[in-house]
Amino acid sequence: MSKLSEHTPRPLAALGWSDFFDAQLSADETSLARLRIATVHRSRLTAEGPAGAVKVNLPATSKTTDFAVGDWVLADPETCMFLRRLDRHALLERKTEGARVPQLIAANVDTLFIVTSCNDDFNPARLERYLALANEAETQPVIVLTKADQARTVTPFEEQAKALQRGLSVVTLNAKSPEAAQMLAPWCGPGKTVALVGSSGVGKSTLLNTLANKTGEDAQATGGIREDDAKGRHTTTARSLHTTQAGGCVIDTPGIRTLHLSDVAAGLDVLFAEIAELAPDCKFRDCTHAHEPGCAVQAGIAAGSVMPDRLERWRKLADENQDNTPQTTGPRGNKKPQGKRRKR
Repeated sequence: MSKLSEHTPRPLAALGWSDFFDAQLSADETSLARLRIATVHRSRLTAEGPAGAVKVNLPATSKTTDFAVGDWVLADPETCMFLRRLDRHALLERKTEGARVPQLIAANVDTLFIVTSCNDDFNPARLERYLALANEAETQPVIVLTKADQARTVTPFEEQAKALQRGLSVVTLNAKSPEAAQMLAPWCGPGKTVALVGSSGVGKSTLLNTLANKTGEDAQATGGIREDDAKGRHTTTARSLHTTQAGGCVIDTPGIRTLHLSDVAAGLDVLFAEIAELAPDCKFRDCTHAHEPGCAVQAGIAAGSVMPDRLERWRKLADENQDNTPQTTGPRGNKKPQGKRRKR
């Protein structure tokens, strides 16, 4: 197996290999190379193994679009020919305009760092979309507030972020400071995988360089923001897998301008738990929580346990999700959204 570069040998467990993947191997597959996809390009894949980075050869019947950064694959140890992709324990994907299939963002991610900054980029409605995506994939979300050193006060940003979802972890930091790696170390240890998502210009590439201790030619390119609206420019153009200082893996992703929701009903229930918990008590099963008599959610608003603006944002995202989610025919011809809990 030819290596692309010299790397310090890393055990499979440090790359994220676990009993979940080990249990998928048959007796005649134990001698195969176990590789984790590190980059996905239009015509080629690279992967990380115990000995370092390698190029994965694909048969004519396979397409690179079938793979996500973070996937585990089995390959011939001599030729590095791809043989099989293992089932994922988590998959982050998004609907893109005009596409027939979702775009794969990252696979087998334990924690999603949703990165935003303490300036005009901070947008609770956009953060809720990322949270729904993480919840649906059963990946732990963490809001990372960057550029804390440039804000007059960070308290309003922290309070708004924490109010988005019950039990949500929020970390405020300066992405350029070495302390940032220490603050995020609890999620970045050996065997753990985190992914960075967020808009361009919020400091994802800077944070990656800090987490992975990348400097000089090895560092990811970083860019500034426009002063008038705090909008950033794309500096990361492809997803990639890197090693963190704490011994885990971090997946960098390009900035996402628009995030359309699709097939994330369970994720919305976690995001808007106060609404999901009351809905079963409504008088009507198809209650819209707007004007129906006996609506438990409206009773929650009257009692102060549900905020009206939260209900409005839930309704907008729930409607979008329903419109974008493929439908299947249920009993008596009723249309039902497809469930997401399926083998990946």
